[in-house]
Amino acid sequence: MDAPVSGLAPVFSIENEAGRGAAVIVCEHASNHFAPEWGDLGTTAKTRKSHAAFDPGALDLARALARQLDAPLISGGLSRLIHDLDRPPHAPTAMPIVSQVHKIPGNRELTTTDRLRRVRQIYLPFHAALSALLAERLALGMPTALLTVHSFDPVYFGLHHNVELRVLHDADPTLARGLAKAATGFSTRLNEPSGTWIEGSHTLARHATPLHLRHAMLELRSDLLDKDLPGIAARLAPLLSGAIGAA
Repeated sequence: MDAPVSGLAPVFSIENEAGRGAAVIVCEHASNHFAPEWGDLGTTAKTRKSHAAFDPGALDLARALARQLDAPLISGGLSRLIHDLDRPPHAPTAMPIVSQVHKIPGNRELTTTDRLRRVRQIYLPFHAALSALLAERLALGMPTALLTVHSFDPVYFGLHHNVELRVLHDADPTLARGLAKAATGFSTRLNEPSGTWIEGSHTLARHATPLHLRHAMLELRSDLLDKDLPGIAARLAPLLSGAIGAA
């Protein structure tokens, strides 16, 4: 399922919508596509290829996990710099002027009308589709955990991250703690760094917590995904399955 269309790209896609596994997987920062309707926001080619624009490797990892867990996957179709789907519309980071060290000139002079247009065309359709998907599964009595999949840079503001996997949660820590405890093969941190968590994860807070769904946000270091994404997915899938079952 691809809908609706902004420029020449879908705002979101749903894959394996009829999956019978016990999870729904979300990848908000899947794409660095800049549709003609929005332009490139005055960004450089370097910015558009960087983590500022999307989460490298996250979509491929999310797809691999969705296949192995037989889970529906909903993913964003546009760059997070146009509207970050994991941020509420009023957050400065939803349409950032600066992301890390990258300037985003096209977001500098946005009017309230400009912002509302992006919210209506990008943010609202994505979250409405996710809400509908979860509601339909719950109406059918299907066990459902909500997993969001992200990646992070090995170097951030000059500091090298030795951690390989970050597992974050909103109000209910059950699934995240179980996964972090089971992931002994990874250098893992739970709800760290706190600064990252303060800005996200909006998706979990909006969809998982009100429905009392077990949930977790997974962040993998992008250089590890570059080296062996299939291997990481193969290691993570049974850990996720076990943690979901235990939770």
